[in-house]
Amino acid sequence: GQVPFLSENVTVRIAPYKELYHYSSSAVTSYAYREYVLAAGTANQTLSYRLHQNITFAGCPYARLPARQRLSVTRAFALYDGQEHVLRYALAARVGSARDDAENPPVNPCHDSTHTCEATARCQPGAGMEYTCECAAGYRRDGRGCREVDECAEGLSQCGPFTVCLNVPGSYRCECRSGYRPAEDGQACVPVALATDPCEDGSHPCAPGDRARCLPRAGGRPACECLPGYAGDGINCSDVDECAENPCHLAATCYNTPGSFSCRCQPGYEGDGFQCTHGSMQRLTPCQHEQLYPRAVLPGPSPVGDGHVPQCDEQGRYRPLQCHGSTGHCWCVDAAGQEIAGTRTAPGSTPPRCGSPEPTERPRTMCERWRQSLLEHYGGSPRSDQYVPQCDAGGDFTPLQCHGDSGYCWCVDESGREIQGTRSEPGSTPPCLPSVAPPSVRPSPRPDVSPPATGTFLLYAQGQQIGYLPLNGTRLQKEAAKTLLSLHGSIVVGIDYDCREKTIYWTDVAGRTISRASLEPGAEPETVISSGLISPEGLAVDHLRRAMFWTDSGLDKIERARLDGSERRVLFDTELVNPRAIAVDPVRGNLYWTDWNREAPKIETSTVNGANRRVLVNKDIGLPNGLTFDPFSKLLCWADAGTKHLECTFPDGTGRRVIQNNLNYPFSIISYANHFYHTDWRRDGVIAVDKETGSFTDEYLPEQRSHLYGITAVYPYCPGGK
Repeated sequence: GQVPFLSENVTVRIAPYKELYHYSSSAVTSYAYREYVLAAGTANQTLSYRLHQNITFAGCPYARLPARQRLSVTRAFALYDGQEHVLRYALAARVGSARDDAENPPVNPCHDSTHTCEATARCQPGAGMEYTCECAAGYRRDGRGCREVDECAEGLSQCGPFTVCLNVPGSYRCECRSGYRPAEDGQACVPVALATDPCEDGSHPCAPGDRARCLPRAGGRPACECLPGYAGDGINCSDVDECAENPCHLAATCYNTPGSFSCRCQPGYEGDGFQCTHGSMQRLTPCQHEQLYPRAVLPGPSPVGDGHVPQCDEQGRYRPLQCHGSTGHCWCVDAAGQEIAGTRTAPGSTPPRCGSPEPTERPRTMCERWRQSLLEHYGGSPRSDQYVPQCDAGGDFTPLQCHGDSGYCWCVDESGREIQGTRSEPGSTPPCLPSVAPPSVRPSPRPDVSPPATGTFLLYAQGQQIGYLPLNGTRLQKEAAKTLLSLHGSIVVGIDYDCREKTIYWTDVAGRTISRASLEPGAEPETVISSGLISPEGLAVDHLRRAMFWTDSGLDKIERARLDGSERRVLFDTELVNPRAIAVDPVRGNLYWTDWNREAPKIETSTVNGANRRVLVNKDIGLPNGLTFDPFSKLLCWADAGTKHLECTFPDGTGRRVIQNNLNYPFSIISYANHFYHTDWRRDGVIAVDKETGSFTDEYLPEQRSHLYGITAVYPYCPGGK
């Protein structure tokens, strides 16, 4: 919504006020006149407004409602949240009976909704407490109410020939029958003229089909386009002689054919004509080829001088400086071995300086890519308590890294990994050397809370910690919620659970790692993937195959590995823009993931080995943040922060239906029993949704308010299946 514009340093003062509410069997109404003051220093401006409220509800026949109640507001205040760009308005108020009727004169029933007119009739106030019930246009009197007139059924419509009359509330409309369209006057309907396609009936002017193609266009006139291998305007197309451009290998002959060409290696050479090698030898570069086989046997001029045998480097490329073995002349050549004009020197003189490389743009280093990824994750401007990597001028990690303005600093190796034992307290800085060898495993802090007891519970990621929220059936046991793991300096995003080993796995976009921790007492976190990650987000564990899958929105990849980090491989690195959530169906061996590419969001699927990739959903979705596969109902469900929908479909994309269409800003979702549980960035909490009715049944808002990321459910057993 919108709020009025206020100049800087202006205060709005709203004095205590009272409102009188009038009750009927199905409505509450209120009229109010209020004043408020704009204070700017010593200058005050008094303004006012009128407020008319009409609240309808489904009445209870056994309820005894008061005729009036008074709302007394003792304090009103506003709070602006700059991070969420939300203005919150609050009241300190109480509701009580309105005993003093002397100051509240009688109100006409039309104004306080105590009239007996039905919803289809309009209440017209009269003198004093009198009123009448009137029908709107398109409705007919029926007792105390009004009945809608069906103009189509009663023959009252004005629709003309070739039309269909459609009744709508209070009116009707006319539509043309199939095969007809509205006439120019907008009143009648005329037959639709069937347009002919010149490309189909052969009346187009294009060249024959073996030389050109006919393209239909709106308006009837087609376009003509020559086929590849032909040139012209589409009406006249002539064959292109591709051999004139020497497309074949030096040791091959080119043969032009209508619309195409072919290359054939010369006798003594083998290959496809585009690459030819002598006999069965390995493929040679042009420079190596000229060294072994004199140019005299091949047609065309020599690129580096008659009778000259070129000098090649270790990779088989022409050396920038070439000198003739017998004449003593020297000159510079380009990458193709062609002499560069003006560089030839006489015998006995100083050879020219060749091969100065052209300046190129340095590719971004790992430190710079990680820094950019975190800055984007923080929305461009990190808070003072958020970590951002420090890179030197060459793009390498500076040996000393510090965590925002917290005062904590530590040394890192060349890969940006913290060197064990170097972290210092605020006020002292550790001496860091860039040559210190990196540790084999990145150290992780111990859990500061003992593992939870058995039973079903939820685990959710909240910045630098993983929270524990037990379930009593499907109800949230909010009073027993607590922190399971504290992970200083981390941003935990994706989270999943291995039911066989009772181990949780999570991704960390700040540390660029994937880690795990057993729920057994005394267990410590262990990093299983510590390299080759930029922004790991979604994570899914396959407890049957002992494998995990994850998305990386910084590298635009989907990868898999065994649960110990071994046998890692890339499944997909193309046609991905912003991959986020990922889910696995271990029994059927299928993988599902979302891509919230704002230009073309989608949900895709493949096998767990990366085969049979295809788009499952790409219509009517906006920001598919959360994704879950329910092993019991066999449904794939997602939460969309763009459309605000929670939807489900069968794994083949059929049977799509909306469960809830009024979510706030969901991030991650998990299915358990007859409920969905999702994390929400507007509420900064865990929200419970009933699967059957789609209604919100419960919510948990942690005391520490910050964004919640991934969520998963932990069962005391593994789902069945092999």
